[in-house]
Order: sequence, then structure tokens, then C-alpha cells
Amino acid sequence: MAKWKGFALLYFIAEFWLTSQQVLRIGGIFETLENEPISVEELAFKFAVTNINRNRTLMPNTTLTYDIQRINLFDSFEASRRACDQLALGVGAVFGPSHSSSVSAVQSICNALEVPHIQTRWKHPSVDNRDSFYINLYPEYTSISRAVLEIVQYYKWKAVTVVYEDATGLIRLQELIKAPSRYSIKIKIRQLPTGSKDARPLLKEMKKGKEFFVIFDCSYQTSADVLKQILSMGMMTEYYHFFFTTLDLFSLDLEPYRYSGVNMTGFRLLNIDSPHVASVVERWAMERLQAPSKAEMGMMEGMMTTEAALMYDAVYMVAAASQRASQITVSSLQCHRHKPWRFGSRFISMLRDAQWNGLTGQIVINKTDGLRKDFDLDVISLKEDGLEKTIVGSNRLNKVWKKIGVWNSQTGLNLTESNRDLTTNVTDSMANRTLIVTTILENPYVMYKKSDKPLYGNDRFEGYCLDLLKELSNILGFSYEVKLVTDGKYGAQNDKGEWNGMVRELIDHVADLAVAPLTITYVREKVIDFSKPFMTLGISILYHKPNGTNPGVFSFLNPLSPDIWMYVLLACLGVSCVLFVIARFTPYEWYNPHPCNPDSDVVENNFTLINSVWFGVGALMQQGSELMPKALSTRIVGGIWWFFTLIIISSYTANLAAFLTVERMDSPIDSADDLAKQTKIEYGAVRDGSTMTFFKKSKISTYEKMWAFMSSRKNTALVKNNREGIQRVLTTDYALLMESTSIEYISQRNCNLTQIGGLIDSKGYGVGTPIGSPYRDKITIAILQLQEEGKLHMMKEKWWRGNGCPEEDSKEASALGVENIGGIFIVLAAGLVLSVFVAIGEFIYKSRKNLDIEEVSVGQCEWHNKY
Repeated sequence: MAKWKGFALLYFIAEFWLTSQQVLRIGGIFETLENEPISVEELAFKFAVTNINRNRTLMPNTTLTYDIQRINLFDSFEASRRACDQLALGVGAVFGPSHSSSVSAVQSICNALEVPHIQTRWKHPSVDNRDSFYINLYPEYTSISRAVLEIVQYYKWKAVTVVYEDATGLIRLQELIKAPSRYSIKIKIRQLPTGSKDARPLLKEMKKGKEFFVIFDCSYQTSADVLKQILSMGMMTEYYHFFFTTLDLFSLDLEPYRYSGVNMTGFRLLNIDSPHVASVVERWAMERLQAPSKAEMGMMEGMMTTEAALMYDAVYMVAAASQRASQITVSSLQCHRHKPWRFGSRFISMLRDAQWNGLTGQIVINKTDGLRKDFDLDVISLKEDGLEKTIVGSNRLNKVWKKIGVWNSQTGLNLTESNRDLTTNVTDSMANRTLIVTTILENPYVMYKKSDKPLYGNDRFEGYCLDLLKELSNILGFSYEVKLVTDGKYGAQNDKGEWNGMVRELIDHVADLAVAPLTITYVREKVIDFSKPFMTLGISILYHKPNGTNPGVFSFLNPLSPDIWMYVLLACLGVSCVLFVIARFTPYEWYNPHPCNPDSDVVENNFTLINSVWFGVGALMQQGSELMPKALSTRIVGGIWWFFTLIIISSYTANLAAFLTVERMDSPIDSADDLAKQTKIEYGAVRDGSTMTFFKKSKISTYEKMWAFMSSRKNTALVKNNREGIQRVLTTDYALLMESTSIEYISQRNCNLTQIGGLIDSKGYGVGTPIGSPYRDKITIAILQLQEEGKLHMMKEKWWRGNGCPEEDSKEASALGVENIGGIFIVLAAGLVLSVFVAIGEFIYKSRKNLDIEEVSVGQCEWHNKY
């Protein structure tokens, strides 16, 4: 009897519990394929219901039950029939299906019977927007499109390739596709192959077209396959930046690409920064790992996808809304009777008013169209070091991804990754990498190392650039492989716009760096990137030293030009004439030759024409004469003449020593203008080098004239390299236009060569990298560090310092020889000979004059005697 009383008590308690507990049934329609495991959405649906019933905090007095119907893919008729079956059972909301045709069929039934229809996948927007009983937790597509556009603008991409999987991708990215009309962005649109999964032909075209910034709009399953093919095509490098619009990029296993250096960015809706979310994700992973279902290819094992998280949040949102509407009861509905659920409008309003902080962040539904327009997206980037901090229970999520910012549908993009974060440790992205370095043989930058043993690899070379490369490697931690440029050229653009040399190898990504005497120019900067210059220089002229001419025997005349000598002579004659005339006019220069006879009318003047000339010559020779002016006027003339001769003789004496002892270097050219004005001396530059490009692009008339000369004689004026040009300068009458640093190096080792004139321009040598290379800024920082430490100057001193050439100024003064002052003896001898001839002439003249006087005297005597 007691036993039956116990059973009755248990029955009464159970009956009381069942009557006190309310039951809310929800329906789920999920698409599946034959012989395929249960879909992730169905697993998440069951997982959410189980968690709600297990944790009574959300629904303490209500038990959540479900009815699940599985349909075939693309079968809208079956979807309609199963939806009617569920409504007949009585459900508070219908979840799924996911395919667009099935969604439309179920949605029309739910609209007619006023039962909320919950979606968690992207759905094509309806034209008439009459789905009043429709709620979609998937972020609204136009907002995601704006987010992608803001990412493109942040990275300042000027050319973007959009690769989509199906036509819906073009709808989802319409904001980006409209960008060319509003922004200066070039967009190329490509479609992944539909028949097969082999995207390598498409990737090959993109690689050939140098499309480095690519946006993929495809599912995460397709993304996993595409990433493997990108790796096989050799495109997983630091020069590419791939952006995936799928919100499940974080769930893919990207460990194989983690250290490739590739830039990979995406969005993440799952809010794993929250400890609550991390615990739910970890619990989901534990259940999935225990389940016998096969893991999807390319995904991390047990990872919760965005679809699963959205389904989990959708179930929780319905449960939370039902708690607020405690008086709502679920009734059986018949599709053929078209009698709606009397609580449908009230329940859908509560669902749209509900705000829930779920796994995918804050859930706010738009009251008008039931779409989720206000949401946050984490911007994540593939990093070698992953996140700086890890959340307990979500270590696998943070393993390879780093959150670099957040995009909000209201405030837009807010990236937290700053330049300081990027450059805190400059070795992060270059450590343990092997870079291909292109260079060119050029002394002393890159030279073959002399050795008795065979050398291989980088040991074959030495020089300034090799030392610079070694220092950069020590600072940044990278390894390198040096290769000589294939065509032996620096890099220039032909008439078709095609590049050659090292510039071409950087454009084609054959090399990662160009460490060589590569000049930073405007045209090169448009196709490649340069670091800060590690050496500054300019264009100058290399020419052979002119042959020195020893001072001639008449070099004592050189201190004054022939014009000055002529002017001095004319001045001497002019002063003599003026002195003669003034002395004749002034009465104070006339005197009585017989002072004992003061009444004599005979007066004389010392300043005859000959005496005036003698006075001028005596003053010019600094010897003076016995003639002294007496009148004030003649003394003024004499004083001015003495001052003139003082300056002339002082200037002459000051320059005389240099002209008697120094060899004169008579160069036919002294500047670029001299070269341009003549055609006898041929001149040119290295073909396809920066110097040639400078003259080719210059608008200065002198340099245009020089380029016209060089281009008219391309076969002879332009040389293949500096070595050929130097040999031509030494053997022929040729001037080579080249960088001043190279001229400095060459002239230190060959005393027959010298630099003519100053610098024509100013420029610098820099390390070249492909456009968009992540190494450029780090190389620049390292070069600035070397510059501040003085190592760049030390390296230049090491490689430029030679034996040097003897300086002309350092010679000691030597004794003057006949070749220096022999002309003085010639003048002396000529003067002596001239004086002898003049003396003979005077003797003859006087003798004849005396003879004539004697003849006259004899004749007079005879006449007197006769008469």
C-alpha cells in the first residue's frame, strides 16, 4: 500500500511540473544532400536549444522544443510542404532554409499565416519589400559593401581586381563596383571558373597582369581551395594583398601561409574578444571534436563558423522575445485555410524590438525591413606573431590572426594598427627571409673578388654595395642572394614605354631589392619604390688631363696680357706727349741757359719730345731720370704717372713668380657649355642609364643641344658601360658624362683623368624595391641608422681612397733655368746690339755733320782769302 502511495506522489509531482511548465516549439527546415553529414546550421540550432534548456536563466518556466525537417537542395515544393507540416504542429517561428528559391517559398507561407521567418544567410533583397514577417541576422549587404570600399580607400589601392564566385557577388559588392565613377580607383572584375575548381588559369592571368590587390567574394570552402592554388602559383608573397569578403576566413587553417609574408585581410563577425563568446565557442568545439562527423577540408577542427554563430544567436533571440510575451500561445495553422496566427504581429514586433548581445555582437533588427543594419565587423589580418594577447579558450582563433581594427555600420572604419605598431620591431617581417638582390658590376660598388680559389654565391663579389647589403642584413635580419642583372643595364624606358635592366627585374618581381648605384629619378619612381638615398652626387664630366706646357723664354711677359702691354705702351707715349705740350705752355719750365747773363733773351726747355719720353720710361722702369718738372702742372702729370706705374709694376711683380715656375694646364673645355659649343671633342654617357635619361628629358637649352649631339651619334657617343667609356676617354679625344662619385673614384686611381667643371645636377643613389614592397620603409630606417652612426662615410672612405695623385701645389720651389728667364737675356742682348748699332749710327751721323761744317768753314776761308 505504501508502495502505491509513493507512485501516486511521484505521478502527482510530475503532473504538477508538466502543467506548470510551458512549451515553445520552433521549427527548422534545413537543406542537405544525400550521403552528406548534418549541416552546420542544424547542429547549431540543436546546440542552442540544448543550451537554453540546460541554463534556465533565460527561460526559467518554459521548455524550448523543436521540429526539424530536412529537404533536398533547390526543392522549393518540398520546402513549402514541410513548412506547412510544421505550422500544422504549431511553431512560434520557422528557421531556414538557406537557398534562395526555397526561402521565397517558405517566406510567402509565413507572410500569409503571419508566422516569423528567421534567416541567417545572405538573401537577395526583395523588390517590393513586402516580407513583413521576415528577420535576417546576416549583416545587410550594402553595409558590407561600404566596409570593403573603406578598406580599399584606407590602403590607398588605385587598382583593384574583384574575383567573384557567382552573380550574387556582384550584388553584394555594388558599392565597390560603383567606386570608379566617384573615386580614382580602377576595378577589374573576374569570375572564378564555374565548371571546375581549377582557378590556376585565372590566377596565371592575374599574375601576368601584375594584379597585386585582389578581393575574393566566395564561400569559405572555395576560399580554402583558392588559397592552395595561390600558393602553388607562387603568388603567396609579400607583394600581394588578398581580401576575402567571407566572414568565415578566420575559421580556415592558414598555418601553411603564415610565414609566407603575404598580406591577407578579412572581416570577422564573431566577437571572440568576449569571454562569454569564447566559452561558448570552446564548448561547441568540444562537442564537435567528440562527434563522428567528418571535418570540412581547409577548416580548423571543431571551429564554429559564422553561419553556426548566427543560428545560435537567432534561437536565443526568439527565446528572449518569447519570455517578454508570456501570454503568447502557439496554435496549429493550416496552409489551405489561410487563417493567420493571432499573435503573429505582436511576436514579430517583439522580435524586431529585441536587442541581444550574442556571439556575433550586438544584434539590432531594423523595424521596417527586418534586416540587421547596425553591427560591428572586426578587421583581421594574417600575422606571423598572431595577436598580442590571447583569450582563454580561444587560443586557436588567435593563432594566426591579428585584429587590426573595427568597422561599424554607423561610424565606419577605425583601424587601431598604427605606424608605430608597424615599426616597433623592424626585423619582424624580414627575419628569416631570403631576398633576391639584383645588382650590376660597377667599380667600386660591385666587383668580382680576386681569389686563387673558386668562389660561389655571394662570396664572388665585393665592393661598397656588398658592404651596404651586409650592414642592412645585420640590422634587419634577412638573408640575401646576389644576382647580376641579366642585360647588364641600370634601367631605362624605351619609346614603347617598356623598361629594361634592374628596373625591369623589380617590376617583374624577379628581384626583391636592387642594391647598386641606381639613381633615384622621377620616371623610375613611378614604376618602382626607392629608399632614402644612401649617397648623394651629381653629373659631371670625365676628361683626360690636358698636357702641361712649360713656361717659355718670354714667359716674363705673361703676367700681363698683350692688351695690357699695348695699353701701357700707349699710356707711356700719351703721357710723354702731354708732358711735352704742357712743358711748352707753362712759363715755369723755361730757363736761361746763361745765368751769368741775366739780360740774355735766349731761354731753353728741358722737356723736349725725346726727354719727355725718357722721363716716362724711367718712371715706368722705377729708375727715374735727371729731368725733374718744375711747374705745378708738369708735376701733376708726373705724379699721376708715377702712381700709375706703381700699380702696374706691383701687379706685374706679384704674378711674375707663378708664370715663371708653374706649368700651365691648357684644357680645351672647362664646363658643359664649352662641350655644347663645339663638335671636335666627342662626348656621351652610358646607354640606358640615368645620366642619358637626364639629358633626354631635360628642357634646358644647353642640355637639349648636348642630347641632340649624342642622339645623332648614338653608335659612337653612347657607351655600353663605364669601363668602355673610361677606355675611350684614355685612348681618344672623348669626354664621358657620368656621376661625380664614379669620377672621384676613377681619378683617384688614374692620374691621367680628371673632373671638368662642377656638378650639372644633384641626385642620389637609393635601394630599389617593387612598388608596394613592405621592405622599403624598413630599408630606409636602416639606412638612416647607418648614416647617423657614420658607417656610410666609413664605407665610402674604404672603397674610394686610393694612392692619390701628386698635387701640383705640393712641389717645392725649384731653381729657375734658362727656359724660365732666358727671354731676359735675349732682350739684354738685343738691347746691347741695338745700342751698338745706334752708336755707330750716331757716330756716322755726327761725322757727316762735322764734315759738312768743316767744308763750309774751308769754303768761307778761301772766299775771304780770294777777296
